[in-house]
Amino acid sequence: MHWSVLFHDAFDSEFQELAESLQDELLAHARLLSEFGPNLGRPTVDSLKGSRHVNLKELRFSWEGGVWRIAFAFDPDRQAILLVGGDKGGAGQRRFYKRLIAVADQRLDEHLATLAAEKAKEHKRGKKT
Repeated sequence: MHWSVLFHDAFDSEFQELAESLQDELLAHARLLSEFGPNLGRPTVDSLKGSRHVNLKELRFSWEGGVWRIAFAFDPDRQAILLVGGDKGGAGQRRFYKRLIAVADQRLDEHLATLAAEKAKEHKRGKKT
């Protein structure tokens, strides 16, 4: 089974600003996520602690000496949504994760609200016909 991997709109804009070789590396890891879904574990994926979402995880990889982390979660539709990322190398680990998790939580809240609104619209349309 293959899993859908989506980019949050804000993360998609940030992704476009990355170096092409970094984009390629990130996409290679996203393909692994697509192939293995929630079964993909350490060292490629790990759980993030401190989020208000129990299912928040990080995609982990190195690129040109950097230590990259991409926060993501599986949504109720069983899709992975990539939320925010960055190079934690050289940054204070607590500060890096505090910011990463805060942005990821906010973006996941937005994504889940959008899904709920879409489902409500579908439900309304279904009742009218």
